[in-house]
Amino acid sequence: MKKSRLCLIVILGIVFSLSSSIAQTVKPLTQLQQEFVDLRFGMFIHFNIPTFANADWPDPDMPADAFYPAKLDCRQWAKAAKSANMSYGCLTTKHHSGFCIWDTKTTDYNVMKSKFKRDVVKEYADAFRKEGLKVMLYYSILDTHHKIRPGWVTPEDVDMIKAQLTELLTNYGDITAVIIDGWDAPWSRISYDEVPFEDIYRLIKSIQPNCLVMDLNSAKYPAEALYYTDIKSYEQNAGQHISKDSNKLPALSCLPLNNSWFWKESFPSSPVKDPVKMVKENIVPMNKVYCNFILNAAPNRDGLIDDNAVAALKEIGKMWKNEGPLEKLPVYDAPIISSNIAKKQKAEASWSYDSEIMDFGNDDNFGSAWISNPAVKSPWYQVTFDREKPFNTITIMEKGNDRIVKYRLQYKENGVWKTIFNGRNDRKAKIHRFDRVWGNQVRILIDEARGSYPAIAEFGVYDERR
Repeated sequence: MKKSRLCLIVILGIVFSLSSSIAQTVKPLTQLQQEFVDLRFGMFIHFNIPTFANADWPDPDMPADAFYPAKLDCRQWAKAAKSANMSYGCLTTKHHSGFCIWDTKTTDYNVMKSKFKRDVVKEYADAFRKEGLKVMLYYSILDTHHKIRPGWVTPEDVDMIKAQLTELLTNYGDITAVIIDGWDAPWSRISYDEVPFEDIYRLIKSIQPNCLVMDLNSAKYPAEALYYTDIKSYEQNAGQHISKDSNKLPALSCLPLNNSWFWKESFPSSPVKDPVKMVKENIVPMNKVYCNFILNAAPNRDGLIDDNAVAALKEIGKMWKNEGPLEKLPVYDAPIISSNIAKKQKAEASWSYDSEIMDFGNDDNFGSAWISNPAVKSPWYQVTFDREKPFNTITIMEKGNDRIVKYRLQYKENGVWKTIFNGRNDRKAKIHRFDRVWGNQVRILIDEARGSYPAIAEFGVYDERR
């Protein structure tokens, strides 16, 4: 498709969707987050061209005609979800191999160009709404068929991503949430700068203001703050586990009912996960800490959920039901969605040991940290930009149990240091938002710390659009 036509699709889609969303009542983000955790339990539906490959990551050039679910019945999925007392579904509209299961104008690699020629996203959305269930959509940024992968991302690729999301959010009614995958993960390696997170986030909100944006890989970031997501997510198969004792943020935890996400030939004859454990070890304890649990039920090549999975979902429904809203979420900061302009910039600091130097305080790795030497009585940490830049947000994410409790934040403008904050804050994640300023250096002066030594995992500076 020509670049100009693709851009036109994006522009026309945004204009249309903006006009259609004006009448909506825009809810505060905190209300949407509360409503999401109150949903408690839903169905993930991994169903796409990998279903026909016996592999979660098939050949990127697998022909479109391989996708042919002859008995597809999304009503069966919806009824199975309803039997488990689930509140919503979430379908893989496009997985990492790039095949689109909706009527898209952005690529020929889609279901309407296959022999099947039915819009699966539409049938799914209609079926779930008929059963009174909310509709969510999964979308992968990583796209191996279209070569949207690290080092290959072009402006045209970003335009295609925007165009596809515009279609999904314009043509299928109210979407409660978009769950995005294949972005800023160790295995995808597509950064939030290559495909700008804030651009995508604001596009989604411009079309459907009440749609939550979730990055499935946000567990990379510390549990104490929302970085690049409206909802904190934890993929259990990837070793990401929410604290069932201390979580205070709106969260999602996901797990497949079978032993992998997409249907495999062994599924009909292999045991599924124990329904009792799904209830007692997942739904119940997670709901107590503001976490919504989503359980994947993978349809087979006929387009139906296997009998053993359907039976397990019914068993869950016999043991558990949604008893209504959870406790009110605690107060927390709005998500960080902008690019970190302090990332990997020149850093300086007071004395530390060689393995804990200043470079670890802004290396985009929350596992490392700048740690002040205990002998230093007045520690400081500073980042220098190549020129004066605008910014309106500073974050300090600490590592370990010791805490910075009193400090000053300053920036240098035209050679003069000016103070943004001077006070106390003993939270592990310190997020400061203020009116936009310009400067070429930013620093923290630590006046008091609790414990042996201050440790900064990441010092972030952002210029948020507000």
